[in-house]
Amino acid sequence: MFTGIIEQLGTVTDIVRENDNVHFTIEAAMTPELKIDQSVAHNGCCLTVVKIFDHKYVVTAIRETLDKTNLGSWVVGTKVNLERCMVMNGRLDGHIVQGHVDTIGRCVGVEDQNGSWKFTFEYSGDFPTVEKGSITINGTSLTVVDSTERSFAVCIIPYTYEFTNFHQLKVGDEVNLEFDIIGKYVARLLRK
Repeated sequence: MFTGIIEQLGTVTDIVRENDNVHFTIEAAMTPELKIDQSVAHNGCCLTVVKIFDHKYVVTAIRETLDKTNLGSWVVGTKVNLERCMVMNGRLDGHIVQGHVDTIGRCVGVEDQNGSWKFTFEYSGDFPTVEKGSITINGTSLTVVDSTERSFAVCIIPYTYEFTNFHQLKVGDEVNLEFDIIGKYVARLLRK
């Protein structure tokens, strides 16, 4: 489980394809604190650390992960939002995040709001968003505004803009979306 509060940015330094799997090497300041078999959210996608060396570590994405996330578009140099799993005796500063990406969204608008930014996203699928509810975008816990059936927006403060990969996001880019787990359960119950 995660909170959607990004700890730091990592950088993809190597990509190795092996059959349907892809092994990503990530360089990050947190690497000395990691251990083999630890879960780390990468742009909101929970991946297991399988190797550690120097200030780098390796995670593996399988076909299922590559099909449902934006990891297949990563290249050497891609900046990745990183969060280690939550400590159960700590504060939940974001919201409950599983690290299981529901779908890919596409950025369709970036609006400079004189000190903050408004990002608008579209997505396909039957996933619920509600005004002032929670959404996870590339692993970042955010509050939904302008919720419609297949789109929503979020407003980004300068700190989040600078210390996550939002400062690189532009119209047309794909992002990983994880919808609020409570909203998904409520929607499923109502469909029955």
